[in-house]
Amino acid sequence: MLHRALLRPLVWSNICSRCLRKPSVQSQLRKLVTTGAATRKAPEPWSQINFGTDSAKADDRVLREVFLIALSDKPEAWKQFRNSTASAPATGLFQNKDLTNPKGFEIYTRRMLKRAEKLVDVIVRSRSKEDLKAIVKNMDRLSDLLCQVIDMSDFIRATHPDRRICMAADKAYTDAFEYMNVLNTTSGIYESLNMAFDDPEIVSSWNAEEKAVAAILHQDHEKSGINLPEDQKRRFINLSNEIAQVGTQFVNSMAPAKRYLTFESSRLKGMDPMVVRELTTRGRVVLPTHGMPASHALRTVEDEYIREELYKETRTSSPRQIGVLEKMLNLRMELAQLTGHENFAQRALVDKMAKSPGSDLKSVMTFLDSLAQANLPAAQKELAELANLKQRLGHQKPLQAWDRDYYSQKLHLSRRGQSRGSEMISDYFSLGTVMQGLNRLFSRLYGLRLVPRATLPGEAWNDDVRRLDVISDTDGHVAVLYCDLFERDGKSPNPAHFTIRCSRKIQDVELSEQDDITSDGMAYGRRDDGSVYQLPTIALICDFTRGAHSRPTLLSFREVQTLFHEMGHALHSIIGRTELHNVAGTRCATDFAELPSVLMEYFAKAPQVLALYARHYETDEPLPIQLLEENLKVHATFESIETRTQIILAILDQKYHSNLPATAGFDSTNVYQDVLQTYDVFPSVKTSWQGFFGHLFGYGALYYSYLFDQAIAAKVWKDVFERDPVNRDCGELWKNEVLRFGGGRDPWHSVAKALKMDKLADGGVEAMKEVGTWGRELK
Repeated sequence: MLHRALLRPLVWSNICSRCLRKPSVQSQLRKLVTTGAATRKAPEPWSQINFGTDSAKADDRVLREVFLIALSDKPEAWKQFRNSTASAPATGLFQNKDLTNPKGFEIYTRRMLKRAEKLVDVIVRSRSKEDLKAIVKNMDRLSDLLCQVIDMSDFIRATHPDRRICMAADKAYTDAFEYMNVLNTTSGIYESLNMAFDDPEIVSSWNAEEKAVAAILHQDHEKSGINLPEDQKRRFINLSNEIAQVGTQFVNSMAPAKRYLTFESSRLKGMDPMVVRELTTRGRVVLPTHGMPASHALRTVEDEYIREELYKETRTSSPRQIGVLEKMLNLRMELAQLTGHENFAQRALVDKMAKSPGSDLKSVMTFLDSLAQANLPAAQKELAELANLKQRLGHQKPLQAWDRDYYSQKLHLSRRGQSRGSEMISDYFSLGTVMQGLNRLFSRLYGLRLVPRATLPGEAWNDDVRRLDVISDTDGHVAVLYCDLFERDGKSPNPAHFTIRCSRKIQDVELSEQDDITSDGMAYGRRDDGSVYQLPTIALICDFTRGAHSRPTLLSFREVQTLFHEMGHALHSIIGRTELHNVAGTRCATDFAELPSVLMEYFAKAPQVLALYARHYETDEPLPIQLLEENLKVHATFESIETRTQIILAILDQKYHSNLPATAGFDSTNVYQDVLQTYDVFPSVKTSWQGFFGHLFGYGALYYSYLFDQAIAAKVWKDVFERDPVNRDCGELWKNEVLRFGGGRDPWHSVAKALKMDKLADGGVEAMKEVGTWGRELK
């Protein structure tokens, strides 16, 4: 659908409280924003930690202070910092002048749709060579106009604490989305694009980004059934709507065939007595087969027969849920065949790194089979460790699937008991120092600094939100990053990266229009050649526990990795400042989008990077590496077995979106059992767990993507960064060959250049197989 491309909404100066008022600082900041005039300096030895300027040293100090929450012996730095702008005129959300109240969302949406209507008319009427040469930029501009409403509104309706604002944002989202659906059926846009494609002179006039976006737009039009007869086009629209409804039903209606199991309380030995007591009714324990009590029981109940029964019932879906799943798969098959594809996977993969030229899904399955083979020895080793533990504890039966969680928990508790002080590791990861670490790493690798900036009244959706301006040592102010990192009532606990607005070069005609696009109040920058760009505006969401009393917000190492991961997405948006919106930053192939973020997790635990930031919040002593290693050992999971589980799910996703749903007697449970028997290291158990696999709706034939990016990230880390992860040359290689293109270059070419492996450049089955072999490097 055009929803993904032409209109593709998306499965972040020294400004401390004392210096803000200094005219010299304000003047320097304006210069950075308006001219981008900054000279690049060679990186200095990190031991100096001063970025080469007094201003940068102050920024680094302030960055740590504004993320302190609860040190009782000093006032909260952020409140003082934010109060420096308390008397400034009120602005709207993200400094958008319209978004000051609920009514403003309607005003903003109406203004953007009015611009869109004019642009649609220009595109449809394009006939001259000059008009057709500009068609890709105009279509991209149209996409950007609608995405600025849709992406921003989608974020606000899910995040803002004011219900009235959420309702207004939801209405704005709906209005823009409905207009976008109208454009999905506007054949005149496609006809004009085809006219441009048919003229070699016009195509040769486009730069690489324009050609990439033109191909995306053209391909998405055809995937959307634009060439179908009217009756089939209506069927396409109806199928799309029905799939959305059935898919939502599938996700929201997950239920086991049996809702409860009843046991004598004496048989639940090992389970938390308080939990058992809460579940006891009339002298018997009534245990739900879905949710936390069931998971807790599988980890703790000593009676293997109880665990076996519970395991089977928690993984047996209701017949109704299986029917909903199979209906969704059949609808997807019909949709794919209606648009000229043999199956849904072929349709989904046509514009991905794992694109498959036929219906046999050979590329993805080659990768997954190769990965499964590479993973098998490590998974079997972990399995043997669990089996040996079971035997040492006096149980002679072979290890079964229902034993996994129980003996994993036993091993974890054993390691924890042998550990000395491993839980103290959080003392070295206060949120402020971790943000300093990211700042120092980005400065060292990419010449980027995270500079705190006091938000204006009305700019943020909550007082907790910290604004960081991203400053490049070559390009000045390049992005705006809003960090909403603390827990609060009503806030989603899921960490996330949101692109509120992408990079895009503003056309000269836009600057000359009466309603200048740059007058909305949001951030823009001027490059050395005089061109004006809208700067990426990004939001990072986490759910960290606030500090209390004399302790600041302290992070577990898992939370540190989460923050690094989400900042990896932000980095892609920051560096991928393309001319065209459709390929900016994270707007790239789904099976490429997680690569920068997964790679960032490796940096979090590299000793050279830890030396930049991991310091005790009271003593400022550096983190002993042995303490981290001990912590990682205590909290180690059976990662190879877990990877194998993900391989199984990815293969199942491919099978379900192959030709199988169209075969007579298709039974999703039989397919699931066949995959288990072929790939699982545990003896297979007859269940129908596929009814709980909610990602089948959201990912549809793309569930392999995270495993794929994990394998590439492991290879990039090993070959490019592991030896010296703070080396500027390595950072420049990654930036210039991968990140700066966003989605504007074939990802295979970027990966091949970064790894210096030319054989990967054209992708294909052999390249997918090669990536699969890297799976043995997954950590």
